Amino acid sequence: MNEIKHIFFDLDHTLWDFEKNAALAFEKIFEELDFEIDSQEFITTYNPINVAYWKLYERNEIDQESLRVNRLKDAFEAIDYPISLEQINTISNLFIAYLTTNNHLIDGTIETLEYLKDNYKLHIITNGFSFVQEVKLQKSNLDKYFITITNSELAGHKKPHENIFQYALSLANASKNQSIMIGDSIEADVLGAINFGMKAVYFNPANEHVSHEEIIQIQKLTQLKNIL
Repeated sequence: MNEIKHIFFDLDHTLWDFEKNAALAFEKIFEELDFEIDSQEFITTYNPINVAYWKLYERNEIDQESLRVNRLKDAFEAIDYPISLEQINTISNLFIAYLTTNNHLIDGTIETLEYLKDNYKLHIITNGFSFVQEVKLQKSNLDKYFITITNSELAGHKKPHENIFQYALSLANASKNQSIMIGDSIEADVLGAINFGMKAVYFNPANEHVSHEEIIQIQKLTQLKNIL
């Protein structure tokens, strides 16, 4: 790790607490639309469906519109709540609008970034929709920590494709051996970076089993202090 000069972070689920912020957004939406749905129960159903659709999106098996609509459609079907396509589109638009009105961060985010910022150049690589990710970074005051922001729309490729990592390194004027990727997705962030030739750290707060035993894992962001 002595060669590392550039640290690349994923955003959602790694620094920005998507689950908590999404639950608050849905709570506001259901109240506004007078839906008798428990937002916490809904988010518990929605989260794994959302993750599954994001994996399809990352593999270019679905487009952005399918992701936007079908993750909600499947979640409402799973809780057996009748809903029209028009209502799904309304909720989807409100969700994007309300998601960034709350900007809770993963525990240890600021402490960790403050520790790293003086000795490393920090960057973001995200597959999230660019206009939403920019607002998240600004409203959460995370943007001040990062020199470059790479999103999949600008790069033309999504993680785990090697081209997005190449784009990010070129933007940061960094080399592979000087760079490390930190993220919560074993496939998109960690294996994507490793297959490209970068080092990587798997942020695994749930301590899920990983078949790749050689991969460096952390359960808390502050554990990066022991690595970097």
